[in-house]
Amino acid sequence: MRVVIMGGTSGIGRAAAERLAARGAEVIVTGRDPERLAEMKAVVAGAEQVDGTDEAQVREFLERTGEIDHLVLAFSRSGTAMGPVAEVGADAVRDAFEGKLFAYLSVIRLAHGKVKGSITLLSAASARAANPGTAVLAAVNGAIERIVPPLAAELAPVRVNVVSPGLIDTPWWSFIPEEQRSGTFDQFTAALPVPRAGKAEEVADAIAYLVSAEYVTGTILPVDGGATIS
Repeated sequence: MRVVIMGGTSGIGRAAAERLAARGAEVIVTGRDPERLAEMKAVVAGAEQVDGTDEAQVREFLERTGEIDHLVLAFSRSGTAMGPVAEVGADAVRDAFEGKLFAYLSVIRLAHGKVKGSITLLSAASARAANPGTAVLAAVNGAIERIVPPLAAELAPVRVNVVSPGLIDTPWWSFIPEEQRSGTFDQFTAALPVPRAGKAEEVADAIAYLVSAEYVTGTILPVDGGATIS
């Protein structure tokens, strides 16, 4: 089983790469950080420097890689687009969309005909929440979740699904000073049915499930400690 994870050198993407490689998959990851890529070479079959927002780089990578059984898109931008909508600058809004939604659509277009089994996207629970300061994130992730059903119909028999994590303790939160992070997590998760931050490995399990779930397509799988229902 050949799996390509774009955005697979940190956080959830890295956890998914490690989980699938441990289960015997031939995993190739892409990322932008040379140090993280070097670390991943000891864990997976291949690790290549590719900017997922650069169509030329993505096209060249996909053409060189050839046929893929499963494609996982786990791009992530920092939290610079968080905050009251009146205070988030236009550049931050544009970066949030270009770095995730637009990049996903570009990769899916360029990978057409090369993926044989499934495409799994990563969104976030902000898509279905009403948390002040997350309007831009909600717009980006909401759009990602809405493209999944039509893509599943259009690209069949290739399966298309999305994993929607809640608050997960990963380097994505590095924009918050480490000494403040625990209190922030507690504030966000105290009212959840599972009252804690999630782990990247828990989301990786969901990704691995969707990769292997041959009768599941067009679905949104929340991994959010119950945020969707709380």
